[in-house]
Amino acid sequence: MSTQPAIIPEIHASQADFVAIRRQIHAHPELGFEEERTSKLVAAKLREWGYDVTEGIGGTGVVGQLKVGSGTRRLGIRADMDALPIQETTGLPYASAVPGKMHACGHDGHTAILLAAAHYLARTRRFDGTLNLIFQPAEEGLGGAPRMMEDGLFERFPCDAVYALHNGPGVPVGHFVLREGVMAASSDSVTVTLTGKGTHGAMPSFGRDPIVAAAAIVMALQTIVARNIPATEAGVISVGALHAGKAHNVIPDSAQILLTVRAQDREVRDTLEQRLREVVELQAKSFGVAAQIDYQHISRVLMNAPEQTRFARSVIEELVGAERIVEPPKGMMGSEDFSWMLERVPGCYVVLGNGTGSHGGCMVHNPGYDFNDEALALGASLWARLTERYLVAGA
Repeated sequence: MSTQPAIIPEIHASQADFVAIRRQIHAHPELGFEEERTSKLVAAKLREWGYDVTEGIGGTGVVGQLKVGSGTRRLGIRADMDALPIQETTGLPYASAVPGKMHACGHDGHTAILLAAAHYLARTRRFDGTLNLIFQPAEEGLGGAPRMMEDGLFERFPCDAVYALHNGPGVPVGHFVLREGVMAASSDSVTVTLTGKGTHGAMPSFGRDPIVAAAAIVMALQTIVARNIPATEAGVISVGALHAGKAHNVIPDSAQILLTVRAQDREVRDTLEQRLREVVELQAKSFGVAAQIDYQHISRVLMNAPEQTRFARSVIEELVGAERIVEPPKGMMGSEDFSWMLERVPGCYVVLGNGTGSHGGCMVHNPGYDFNDEALALGASLWARLTERYLVAGA
């Protein structure tokens, strides 16, 4: 069944313009807090359409505000702008022109979607209240959302509700993924540095081997989820890297372990952190080496608020029908720093189908990924209809 009837005609008419903008952003990717070109493009477009624009929030963040009528309700919609340090292999005509950087997560598409909605809403102005369009830097693990909030985002641009979306490879275009409650896992990045005493590999008794300690720690960490987290709950501890030494016959002074920790419940997250610290410190002590733990809280558990989620669901049902809204698959442990915003303001995070198979099904954070332009107008229509329904006269 075609999704065409769900797309707002005015947005469909300008779709090619925003596909071109999306591909322009795609060809010039910028990493977190480096989004100078992208934020300038966003700011220029918003000003051209009549928004009050504030730049430099949280570094390279942009907020476009449009007030219409005398309504007192205030709505926020967020799009992320940053790319990833990945070498693109798509071979597309608009592929990244910057070596080692690409839009491998679709943030170029998210930005273009919100710009397309912004253009439509500025032209039609069929709402009553204040619309805050939030273009966020550094979503990819660098803390762009909390940085914008520390810079006074919601004090300067108060919102009664805030929304965001992400594309979903493997979900057909025209479908959405949505549920109340947990929508994404927390994400913590942990760096463990073990310091021992280096020595010749032929005389290990003269040193304190950090590699043996690191190996024991890696194995012991795998017991935490299995033995400390209830079987009904979800948690992940994964070691992504172990760095130590450079020679066959030299025991080094130090070793470093890099980990990611995920949970879908705040108490589980706290338990994982507590047990990880205990395992690392006590294992290190048993091998006679010192342990330093750098524990970075990257993203919170993302919780969709009930009222705002039911509202989003009603808008999506109008666009595509209830049968095209699906629940997230079990065991999904992806994270999103929009969770920080949802701890401050009630709201909802939606997944927009990016396609299946060879046409939009390539997973994100992959050198062969590309945002599916067929989803752009539908995403923009969602933000447009949601704004018009949320910011209604007399609400």
